[in-house]
Amino acid sequence: VAGADLVLFCVKSPDTETAGAQLRPYLAPDTLVLTLQNGTDNAERLRTVIPQPVSAAVVYVATEMAGPGHVKHHGRGELVIEPAARSQQAAEALIAAGVPTEISENVRGALWLKLIINCAYNALSAVTQLPYGKLVEGVGVLEVMGYLVSECKAVAAAEGVTLAGDVDVAIRKIIETMPTQFSSTAQDVARRKPSEIDHLNGYIVRRGQAHGIATPVNLTVHALVKLIESKAR
Repeated sequence: VAGADLVLFCVKSPDTETAGAQLRPYLAPDTLVLTLQNGTDNAERLRTVIPQPVSAAVVYVATEMAGPGHVKHHGRGELVIEPAARSQQAAEALIAAGVPTEISENVRGALWLKLIINCAYNALSAVTQLPYGKLVEGVGVLEVMGYLVSECKAVAAAEGVTLAGDVDVAIRKIIETMPTQFSSTAQDVARRKPSEIDHLNGYIVRRGQAHGIATPVNLTVHALVKLIESKAR
């Protein structure tokens, strides 16, 4: 990263502070660090360990690690980033490279919208090891997803979040645009790696508890993924 104008920060959510501290000695004072991560609070956490400008980004892309150094693209690829020093320059560079990029004043709402989508799909895809298109064909799955989303919406409202879009439309769009995609949580579980579930459904459970909101379905799927992870270990 030494000498870079822009750093794409792509580590898993549990590694945000550690990776930021490792980068800090090498970053130029005005380097823009763009967080391309799941979850809603990574940019805030990263700002606690580096002084450089940090811009949160929402990533809608379907990929998998098909082998060493081999990333397979399954669909989409657009970014939504928050305003920051040099973010306009970064957006122009990304657009010139063929990456659809939007700068939004409501990135928090966009991050929460993506979080809700992840909460609806990720754990169920991980538990079943099914791609989204097959997953939603299961008996009762759409109803379970509906309960997950309702709990997330209640927590988002308590947090004062204005969601950047229609959640139900976004949920359907995932099925239409990424039917062959396994969630990142499913891929982590399959590789016996720690997942980000604590920063997805687990985050909803914690914020729900803070506001006195019951989130039993999110708690259930979070517990199931944690059990699978402990079994793998």
